[in-house]
Amino acid sequence: MSLALSNMMELGTKAPDFTLLNTITGEHVSLSALKSDKATVVVFICNHCPFVHHINPKLVEVANSYQAKGVQFIAISSNDVDNYPQDAPEYMTQVAKKEGYPFPYLYDETQEVAKAYQAECTPDFFVFDSNMECAYRGRFDETRPEMGQPSGKDLSDALDALLAGNTVNTEQKPSMGCNIKWKQ
Repeated sequence: MSLALSNMMELGTKAPDFTLLNTITGEHVSLSALKSDKATVVVFICNHCPFVHHINPKLVEVANSYQAKGVQFIAISSNDVDNYPQDAPEYMTQVAKKEGYPFPYLYDETQEVAKAYQAECTPDFFVFDSNMECAYRGRFDETRPEMGQPSGKDLSDALDALLAGNTVNTEQKPSMGCNIKWKQ
């Protein structure tokens, strides 16, 4: 595991559109079809990262709570499956079912989406407002594997602000996790 910090996309950046394979349904879906008119969370994750394992149960809980309020969550894995076969689409399907992901789990085979979002690590969170402009990018919360129980506080605070029609606090901390496994 190589530790990486998120790159922190510039606030206000329009969400790059994409069409990717949803490993849960087997269909290709686009951001424009999935997005919410309230807030859209795009999170880069993968199957094997201990930082993702650490937050998975709380991520599912937070996603269920906010999706009930009209927020869309979208998870994407962009890892090189030739060198990290445990992150291949068939295993993504298994993980999504095992973890009970209530959101699409998309496969970015070319890694172009991760590059467009400037994603660097797993997990790496991006929140877009109703205009699909970046309002938050960074960490789920302050915890790490073996260091506290995840709460999702940082992400939840940003979503609460958007849902209340307020500006999201611009003092945002980068996410920390395993680096995205780039193709060579």
